[in-house]
Amino acid sequence: MTTQIPNTLTIAGMDPSGGAGILADVKTMSALGAYACAVVAALTAQNTHRVSDISIVNPDFIQAQIDTLFDDVRIDAVKIGMLGQSKTIEVVGERLAHWKPVHIVLDPVMVAKSGDLLLEQNAISSLREYLLSQATVVTPNLPEAGVLLGQRQVESVRDMRRVAERLRNMMSHNGHRWVLLKGGHLPGDETIDILHDGDKMIELPGHRIQTRNTHGTGCTLSAALAALLPKIPDVPEAAQQAKTYLVAAIVASAKLEVGTGHGPLHHFHHFW
Repeated sequence: MTTQIPNTLTIAGMDPSGGAGILADVKTMSALGAYACAVVAALTAQNTHRVSDISIVNPDFIQAQIDTLFDDVRIDAVKIGMLGQSKTIEVVGERLAHWKPVHIVLDPVMVAKSGDLLLEQNAISSLREYLLSQATVVTPNLPEAGVLLGQRQVESVRDMRRVAERLRNMMSHNGHRWVLLKGGHLPGDETIDILHDGDKMIELPGHRIQTRNTHGTGCTLSAALAALLPKIPDVPEAAQQAKTYLVAAIVASAKLEVGTGHGPLHHFHHFW
């Protein structure tokens, strides 16, 4: 646990609308009292309705960004978001294995809120091999968990428990590793998340908020975890605080007027 202001890093894609990706991560980390750094892994042409184009950053330049940053700045936690392709995943995994940050939060971003694909299909195995094994916490939603496991999406809390166990078995058994399986795609009004470390199975209850402003919810939750873990190394407590922040940001999102599709969250609801 650090008493300093933590330095956190997001390695992800750029969403020009600011609702998801690096911009959302930096807002979240800043709102929760961390100093945010960023490595750009992909560029998107995106608004609240769609992703119209994607440009992947050269993996050699991604490596240069990571190595130059770590060579100078103490990084207390890393959040990984959209990487887009296998070669990028391999480079990020290799460099993080070299620098060994204490906390890694992996958000296996695969599909945008609009339904547009953000990860090449052939990159799934690379994600499992290079990043899942290093993660302190992995934060898939139900569709992403289904892809990682090669099975259909589940639709009940009981089935979520089995999925959480299977995902945890895919992670490294060295050190304390957690799965935070997000239940936002469950049918009905409840949005229960499951937190599992191979031993404890913890339910984080929640209720669906009726709003169209849900762009970047996954980015925000994982970035919040990365910001909180250096100060709150107890993962269940950090996860609960991250979810509390996320829910408040969704509730306050109606104060913003950004786009006419899936709008962003209000990351600075405590301050504005």
